This record gives sequence, C-alpha cells and structure tokens, in this order.
Amino acid sequence: MPSELLRNAAFTRFWSSRAASGFAYHMSAVAIGWQVYALTGDVFDLGLVGLVEFLPQFLLTLVVGQVADRFDRGRIVCVCQALQGLALATLLAGVPGGWLGVGGIFACVAAIGASRAFETPSMQALLPTIAPPGLFPRMLTFSASVWKTAMILGPAAGGLLYLAGPAAVYATAATIFLLAALTAAGIPRSAKPSTRQPATWTSALEGLRFIRKRPVIFGAISMDLFSVLLGGATALLPVYAKDILQTGPWGLGLMRAAPSIGALAMSLYLTGRPLTRRVGKTMYAAVALFGLGTIVFGLSRWLPLSVAALTVLGASDMVSVVVRSTLIQIDTPDELRGRVSAVNAVFIGTSNQLGDFESGLAAALLGAVGAVVLGGVGTLAVVGLWMVLFPGLYRRDSLLGDSAALETT
Repeated sequence: MPSELLRNAAFTRFWSSRAASGFAYHMSAVAIGWQVYALTGDVFDLGLVGLVEFLPQFLLTLVVGQVADRFDRGRIVCVCQALQGLALATLLAGVPGGWLGVGGIFACVAAIGASRAFETPSMQALLPTIAPPGLFPRMLTFSASVWKTAMILGPAAGGLLYLAGPAAVYATAATIFLLAALTAAGIPRSAKPSTRQPATWTSALEGLRFIRKRPVIFGAISMDLFSVLLGGATALLPVYAKDILQTGPWGLGLMRAAPSIGALAMSLYLTGRPLTRRVGKTMYAAVALFGLGTIVFGLSRWLPLSVAALTVLGASDMVSVVVRSTLIQIDTPDELRGRVSAVNAVFIGTSNQLGDFESGLAAALLGAVGAVVLGGVGTLAVVGLWMVLFPGLYRRDSLLGDSAALETT
C-alpha cells in the first residue's frame, strides 16, 4: 500500500472496519444459505433470503439518507456493525437448539439487511470527509480492493468453518462484526453536516432531485444500472457449468471467483496508478468491454476462455465502479452525500436483483446462450445510447472536479 495511505490513521480505521464487516457478512451469508436449505430443502427459500435482505434497503432508502446526512457517519457505521453482530449472536443462540426456526432466521436476515441499509450509504459518505482531496481516488480504489478481497475470502472461510457446523460460522462472524464496530468507533469525528433543514418528505427526496439535475452523475449511475441489468450472467453460471461447459462444482466455483479476482487485480492496479485524465471516455470504454466480455463468455465452449472472459468482466466493472463512485462523492456536497449514496446503493441493489431475474426470464425464452449474448449486445447498445444522452459524462476529463462538464447535457 502507498505510504501516504498508511500514514492516514483515520483511513486505516475506515478500511479495516470495512474489510472486517465485509468479510463477516460474506462469511455468514454462506452459512445462512446452507442452513435455510438444510432446514427446508426448497430452492425457492434461498431466493427469499436475498429478497428479505434487499427489501429493508429498498424501503428505507429515503430514511437512511436523511440519517447519514444528519448524524455522525462513523457512529452510524459502528452501531450498524454492532447490530449485525447481535443478529448473528441470535442465530448462534437459536439455530443450533432448533427454537429459532426458518421464520426466526428470516427475521435475523431482515435485521442484517436493515443494518446494512444504514451502514452502506454512511460508509460511502464518510470516506470523502476523512480523505484529502488529492488522495481520495486512491483511497476509494484501495477501499474497493479491500471489499473485493473480503468477497473472495469471506465465502471461502465460511464454507470451511461450516464443516464444524453453522454455530462456528455465526460465532466467528459475530466476533468480527464487533471488532469492526470497535474499529469504526475510533474513526475521528467529521464535521457535522451543515444542513438545518427539517426532516421532511421534500428533504428526503433531495438526493433523487440532485442526481436527476446532474447529468454526469445521473448518466454514470444509470449506465451502470442498465449494463449490469442486461449484461450480468452470474445467475446462469450453474447452467453453463453443468450443461454447456460440462464441468463440475469446481468449475462453477472457479467461474464465480473469476469476476472478483479480475476486480481485485484492477483495483490494486488503480491504487498505484489512479485515473487522472479522460475518465468519462474510460468509463464508456470499460462498460463496452464489459459487454464484449459478456458476449465472449456467452459463446464460449472452453472453460479457460470462459474464466478469462469473466475475469475481464470483473476488471472492467471495477473501472466503472471507481469512476462512478468517485464522481458521486466528489461532485456531491457533503450535506447531501448520505441521501445521494442511499439512492446509489438502491440502484446497485436493484441492478443485481433485477439482473438475476432478467437473466432467468431471458434464459427461459431464449436459452442460456441466447440470454447471455443478447445481454452483452444490449450493454453495447446502452453505451452507444448513453454517449448521445449524456455527452457531458463522455467529455468528463478529471475525477477531481470539472464543473463545466458537470452541467453540460
């Protein structure tokens, strides 16, 4: 890690807390899924786990943004991580004994979802307040690499610990969440947001209005939404592993890991060599590469080529994530960052959830190969259309402020 980032104590606490929280979350997700399936034997219940977790985030969007803009964000993160640890402690106490039941597990999952609904925008809005402007893109990229590492290692650790039973996973994850909360509690207090507006419906919608009035931000968020919605192939990986590539569970695991590995490699590269010029064109190129990679994966009949295509997907998506996230945080006033981050989080969650549904529906109509290839073509079409609709985003040169381009439509 660059020495400038190591010397920033607030940032060290920030990324350490985020890493621990992400690791514990992905570790526990493995155990919860296996536990529910073991109890019910119904694949539909696995889908319900994701839905139960996503609904609180969707329903609380306007509330969490207001909270993140009115209270100390570091303390919000601390409380939310502690609550997630408490939810897992409840699972630890109730599931092995059998008294909690599937309904109780879903209740704990909903509590985790609600906590993450507050934690995510608060964490996103916190980083710009502790990062010197010149270091923010590198700090954001390094933080993203930490998150991707947690996404890779967390499920692996959860799967290994599950060999000793779900209680081992819940106990470990709960402990890590509490350590994350203690780390977050030590992040220096940032200046209190200057807003003094009453908490009204109008102020709650201010984040949506701000995004809609900023073509660069709106273009970046919406392009990412539609590219993931159309080009995401994750939901169909089991079909490719079994029926098309004719590999086993190990091949499925390799394909699932490939996007995260690509994203991690790209984030580490961007940490050392951050984007400085032509960021708009770079984002468009990255999304186009995402679409091309999707088409190659859809047509591939050779596992190494499929893994390579998925790795490219992850790397190109990380470029888009870094540009989009930096533009949102840099171009948004601090008093609105919580509300804007909350809207962004819902866009991301919606694209992932609806993307899986879209992939399944398209596969039912066109077959898996047709669905994936059509999704890649659709992503390329989005890139072309967005170049026409959002020329200001295409012309954006610098991440760290380009007010002329910001308002160009």
